[in-house]
Amino acid sequence: MPRLIAHYIANVMLVVSAGPKGIGPYIRQHFLDTTFRGLYHANAFDIALLVPYFIVLILLAGYGVHRYILVYLYYKHRKNRTTEPPAHFADLPKITVQLPIFNEQYVVERLLEAVCKLNYPREKLDIQVLDDSTDETVEVARGLVERYAALGNPIRYLHRTNRHGYKAGALAEGLQSATGEFVAIFDADFTPPEDFLLRTIHHFTDPKIGMVQTRWTHLNRHYSFLTEVEAILLDGHFVLEHSGRARTGLFFNFNGTAGMWRRAAIDEAGGWQHDTLTEDTDLSYRAQLKGWKFIYLQDVECPAELPVEMTAFKTQQARWAKGLIQTGKKILPRVLSSDAPLHTKIEAWYHLTANISYPLMIMLSVLLLPAMIIRFYQGWFQMLYIDLPLFMASTFSISSFYLVSQRELFPRSWPRAMLYLPFLMALGIGLTITNTKAVIEALIGKQSAFARTPKYSVVSKQDKVGATKYRKRLGWVPWLELIIGTYFALTVYYAVENENYITVPFLLLFVLGYWYTGLMSLLQGRFSRASLRTTTHTKPFPVGV
Repeated sequence: MPRLIAHYIANVMLVVSAGPKGIGPYIRQHFLDTTFRGLYHANAFDIALLVPYFIVLILLAGYGVHRYILVYLYYKHRKNRTTEPPAHFADLPKITVQLPIFNEQYVVERLLEAVCKLNYPREKLDIQVLDDSTDETVEVARGLVERYAALGNPIRYLHRTNRHGYKAGALAEGLQSATGEFVAIFDADFTPPEDFLLRTIHHFTDPKIGMVQTRWTHLNRHYSFLTEVEAILLDGHFVLEHSGRARTGLFFNFNGTAGMWRRAAIDEAGGWQHDTLTEDTDLSYRAQLKGWKFIYLQDVECPAELPVEMTAFKTQQARWAKGLIQTGKKILPRVLSSDAPLHTKIEAWYHLTANISYPLMIMLSVLLLPAMIIRFYQGWFQMLYIDLPLFMASTFSISSFYLVSQRELFPRSWPRAMLYLPFLMALGIGLTITNTKAVIEALIGKQSAFARTPKYSVVSKQDKVGATKYRKRLGWVPWLELIIGTYFALTVYYAVENENYITVPFLLLFVLGYWYTGLMSLLQGRFSRASLRTTTHTKPFPVGV
């Protein structure tokens, strides 16, 4: 009742005092007028809403501050950037190249062509095609292997009749017959450059090095608006997260592909295990806890194909979100009880729990409108010095994080990335439904199959997704996203009606994010070809993810 009376009085006074419009009257009315100060007093209901609202904001701000810290570490330790190996092997060691595939008929030929062009002594190579496919890929891959083997390439075809352990199971079974002291791994949509092995193997002259990870680049970065945003998201991970951690001596992870392992490190860490969906991160932490050191080569590129459909992108992101939480549940107790430095433990905590931010975003979505109404009556000044800094810490850190990565990769054309930033932030918001579902499943221990990301060998703007057999719809999720987007459209209307203009840009991100991901999921990328004009990149050093 007090709130309704205060609202009524405020509306009446706004009508009575209506005067000339402009910035001056607006500032005086909203920031300097003290006529109604003290009329509103928070009650128990308001406190019950505001307490979780601020808890969520503070937690999200904590993960936002962590992004700022990664940028700081990236620049502070840039002298520790790894470029050249400490020495070179006088006699090159034998390398096993593992190619795990599952129903990849559209990209397997491109993969095998690239791998068979690798510049390395043939007698020191052992190439394994680890095929778990259940469709035409079996015939395609077997025929390609026979053809390349006839040309003198040391390549073998290994087909499993079951997917036990999924990718981790395939890699583990392949190791049983592997002959290499070192193991390079490439997923089906990757095309390693010819000098990849020679640029990575010599870093293992240091006997403490267990794994070398290289940076992904993007074959189809400029294919569509969606792939442009995906590329920026991955650039942030591979430029700032990996480099910041590696240069500081913190734990970081193998990305499942485009890297090389010392076989002894895999074995000592307990081998490939399939109790999480991110077997790569799981093995990485176990190996580093055993004392093995990892190297990240930011200057070594390995191109790959980005998902061109929203459902494929969502599937990929949900698998990563669920897998990291699973790995956190499994590994964090070991990390926290280890003798690793405190700052390494803190970083591991932030790394492996980062996807908790998705359920927090759902909670923020629910609380935002009622909190906005309550905060409206508490006064603008409180919103400016309490809410705004928390919002900036949790949201603006995202834009600065990805802008820095683009500036590092594209010194001349990086301002172009600013055009994509609102959509990048909106896309992150739009993923909250699918990723929250994945995170909750991980927290309650619900297991699920390893859902691969379908690729169609779509690179240039002239290419089209001609096949639909690998497409998957997301059921009720897109419809829920559209409903939530509509809810936020109503909050935008409420904010404008109450002249709460400072919240409108933030709320519009929610509207855009939920509507975009929902519509794109339902329409399966029919509008994905719409793209901003691209620019030719002249790079002084490698670019990519």
